[in-house]
Amino acid sequence: MDWGHVRGDVEDRLRKICVALPDVHEGPAWRGRSWLVRRNHFCQVFTVDDGEAQKGIIIFRSEPPELDALVQSGHPFFKPAWGTRVIGMVIDDNLDWDEVAELIIDSYCIQAPKKLAALVHRGTA
Repeated sequence: MDWGHVRGDVEDRLRKICVALPDVHEGPAWRGRSWLVRRNHFCQVFTVDDGEAQKGIIIFRSEPPELDALVQSGHPFFKPAWGTRVIGMVIDDNLDWDEVAELIIDSYCIQAPKKLAALVHRGTA
């Protein structure tokens, strides 16, 4: 088991979304891969073993009221036990890549300096 890494096609799609944003770099995370703007993580992807199967997880940032709406919507979203503005998303066969891109862009804008966030056109990856 390559603990922490998701399928290559998933990681490649996430990478394409993330590196299209200003001043982003990729690096290892405590588990899996992470994308950062300056020194701030805005997207992380890794796998977990829930005892039945390995599941891919995407972690990103969100703020109320969207954060609350995502948590209340349930699967594929969940609230990790750490971080106040952190939300998790289970990677499954029904993954909506347009939604993923929108959430990652929002996460980037939360973590990026205002000058960089202002360069981003929301709604496009």
